[in-house]
Amino acid sequence: MSTPPLASGPEGPGTLRPLLDTVLDALRDGRRARGGPLPAGGPQAVAARLRAAAGDVLPDDGDPDALRALVHALAEGAADPADPLCAAHLHCPPLAVATAADLAVSVLNPSLDSWDQAPAASELEALVSRALAQLAGLADSLVTTGGTEANQLALLLAREAHGGSVRLVCGANAHHSLPRAAWLLGLPEPVVVPAPAGTLDPAALDEALTEVGGPLLVAATAGTTDAGLIDPLPEIAALCAAHHARLHIDAAYGGGLLFSDRHRAALTGLEAAHTVTLDLHKLGWQPVAAGLLAVRDTHDLAVLHQRADYLNADDDTEAGLPDLLGRSLRTTRRPDVLKIAVTLKALGRTGIGALVDQVCARAAELAELLDAHPRFELYDRPTISTVLFRPTEATDDTVADVRRRLLHEGRAVLGRARLDGRLWLKATLLNPHIRPDDLAGLLKLVEGTTPR
Repeated sequence: MSTPPLASGPEGPGTLRPLLDTVLDALRDGRRARGGPLPAGGPQAVAARLRAAAGDVLPDDGDPDALRALVHALAEGAADPADPLCAAHLHCPPLAVATAADLAVSVLNPSLDSWDQAPAASELEALVSRALAQLAGLADSLVTTGGTEANQLALLLAREAHGGSVRLVCGANAHHSLPRAAWLLGLPEPVVVPAPAGTLDPAALDEALTEVGGPLLVAATAGTTDAGLIDPLPEIAALCAAHHARLHIDAAYGGGLLFSDRHRAALTGLEAAHTVTLDLHKLGWQPVAAGLLAVRDTHDLAVLHQRADYLNADDDTEAGLPDLLGRSLRTTRRPDVLKIAVTLKALGRTGIGALVDQVCARAAELAELLDAHPRFELYDRPTISTVLFRPTEATDDTVADVRRRLLHEGRAVLGRARLDGRLWLKATLLNPHIRPDDLAGLLKLVEGTTPR
């Protein structure tokens, strides 16, 4: 048996070209076999088809058709975020240019735990992470796997800045990763402030900051998962300053508004935070993963410093080799920054901002259609690109059943959110190619699935 070829090295490009053709053909054929935004039949049917296609996943002898067969099976059984009827989650269709850049990372396989494994990638990460932090009004940022890791890092930095203990104060609308991070880091039980209108209530926050003692970290949200709402950031920042509390803003969703001249004013107050979570595999059209944690004071990052002689020996550092271990809690990590850098360079801020404007405009159009439709109830006008709605006079059980029927049949992927004590269907529009007739078609599909 011959030795399998490598992706890099002098023979790499020639080896990869026919394999890429195989992958692209399998992706096309798998999508055609799926025929919609989601595979039909529900979990059991999807699992059965996948098992049949995969067969023995660890055979004694290799299968030369493995690449085609498994990519086809994955594509056939995928939820396709590029389909206009796939709009449940903060799950974006990635840009082609970003995806192509990601291939280069897989080929070269750099690891950002020491300079000698990623010479150019480490410099590129430093340039891009600083530029994105400055876009948010802060000083520097760390690349993360997404909003969850960024939020965990924010709590860790706050804890260490306060000598080993801090108490999280967050709204009832905060992302679940924040109280989970408090638990993971052994912090006190978080103080949860009411968010009666879906956003953190400043008066209730003022009361909590007055009553709760000890070092405090307030976590605000710029783009809630349920409805895309933005907390009143300037008021929260002023309260944090008055009470000497540290401020973290989770802008994993809403941070993409920074690219838009039309919408960035919604993030006024972001620059007052000590730390900000950003996530460009949401409103940034990047393949997963593409998160960042931006920091106001770079001295906060010193607590992440670690020493491992085989990676950052003192004499190597003194000789000028960059020390990368303090840039992440992870050791081995791929340079996810390349796809971000290529996107920023290829589209520019205005190009990305135009995509942001497009999805926000489509969300506004969907809200107008719903508001004018007698068989639907609109929760509210969208703040970013999330629209909540439900069939008029439907029960919560009916709303849940409609959503599951569409999923089971593979016809549409809508999310769910519980606000004001009721269950709503959620359309999160992240596809800049979606058209007005796609929106009308989505409503027609939901209407046809709802019992009269």
